[in-house]
Amino acid sequence: MARSTSGESVLERVVRILEAFTPSDRALTVGEVSRRAGLPAATGSRMVAEMVAHGLLTRDADRRVRVGTRLWELASRASPTLSLRELAMPVLEELHALVGHHAQLGVLDGEQVLFVERLSAEQAVINYTRIAARLPLHASSSGLVLLAHAPPELQERVLAGPLARFTPSTPTDPGELRRRLATIRRDGFVVCCGYLHPEATGIAVPVRDEHRQVAAAVSVIVPNDELARDRVAPLAAAARRIEQRLAAH
Repeated sequence: MARSTSGESVLERVVRILEAFTPSDRALTVGEVSRRAGLPAATGSRMVAEMVAHGLLTRDADRRVRVGTRLWELASRASPTLSLRELAMPVLEELHALVGHHAQLGVLDGEQVLFVERLSAEQAVINYTRIAARLPLHASSSGLVLLAHAPPELQERVLAGPLARFTPSTPTDPGELRRRLATIRRDGFVVCCGYLHPEATGIAVPVRDEHRQVAAAVSVIVPNDELARDRVAPLAAAARRIEQRLAAH
């Protein structure tokens, strides 16, 4: 892999360029891409042009650039979550129709939860989750379910912090979180009232593969009210149906 005078490979720079885009900043100027990627303007401009030529990036009419559909095409061919999403989608659609707010599917990726699917309604409660977006494990219902069943060394790294606080209800005490993780393993679900936003409650349950290992978390985001816990039973039923579909597949 060719390297620059700084010792970086071309691939490292390409990754930084792609990481410049976020769910909320999907289109950027070439200058913004260069600054976010930590590249000289001339280098960033040249690399962006090459990536556009290969379809990894695309240019809008106003000359801003965004991630190209070619990259999505290549990634989808080998995505480890593709079959999971396809098998879960019919169940998620029914769950979404039942709760009337948000239904989503998340997987563990590093020290974060990565959301691979989300269904929403126009007047649904606020939700920070987006497809292909990430949230901290300690502050989200899906993240806590996945963390509860993660290897002990990953749990310790996360609990060692830093643990960001989003609202007064966000758990940031390692001892409290350890107790919460044990409760999740015992009960098989978690209810997070106001962890990311005071008006929203996240509820999540694990989805296990054919080896009974937790492969994902299915969750709903609903209003933070007295009816929130009523969604635990249908959510658990949805998770079991996804597991059945995974086993049959």
